[in-house]
Amino acid sequence: MRSKLIAPSVSIIIPTLNEAAHLGRTLTQLEILDPAAEEVIVVDGGSTDATLTLAHMHGCRVIRSQRKGRAVQMNRGAAAASGEILCFLHADTLVPSDLVQLMATTLADPAVSCGGFLSLMRGARRTRWGVSLHNALKTHYAALLFRPHRYLLNGFRVLFGDQVMFCRRRDFERCGGFDDTLPIMEDADLCERLGRLGRIRQLNRVVESSDRRVVRWGSWKATGIYLMIGLLWGLGVPASKLKRFYGEICD
Repeated sequence: MRSKLIAPSVSIIIPTLNEAAHLGRTLTQLEILDPAAEEVIVVDGGSTDATLTLAHMHGCRVIRSQRKGRAVQMNRGAAAASGEILCFLHADTLVPSDLVQLMATTLADPAVSCGGFLSLMRGARRTRWGVSLHNALKTHYAALLFRPHRYLLNGFRVLFGDQVMFCRRRDFERCGGFDDTLPIMEDADLCERLGRLGRIRQLNRVVESSDRRVVRWGSWKATGIYLMIGLLWGLGVPASKLKRFYGEICD
């Protein structure tokens, strides 16, 4: 028997663009959340594959965005959401079945403004332990290098989309949501603004993301790209220039 939905309610927002190869697995996992989320919102940027068909099959609320881009699409989803907690989830990421409880418990602490998880990159053939370790470490070193006083005094962390960011809707609205002019690093930018409202907490629980970009680039190149992006972002390089290191955001 599924447990009764606890307060506060949760809206899960998934930006998509041609994600049919991964979305079905993610939505299947969301169907066994216990307690369940209030709603799952798929915000699509113009898919030409079976993404929308899958979203409808799984009973998601579907929004078609006239503009594509993760920040734009996630803001559209947040504006339409009814939940008190907003959870931003990539279409290729699997979450623990107690996701809703974990988020509610974390944000029950009024000193916490945002949370996320440990991201494990995994594919059909292997787990990317090295890349996954670097992704965990950069939440610390990016904050320590570029916002040391906030890291040491206020527990500031820099989380990224693969780590399944979540926050209260009122805090999201208070800090202005995602900056939809950013083609990349919109997640780190939101963390920096949410970090002014409270602590950023990374839970000691794992979410699993596809290693598709690592397969394309190779582990060393992928780690180098992620490292370069983080360093340049911290030094103030505009996101429009950083984008060329990462390729298309929603490919």
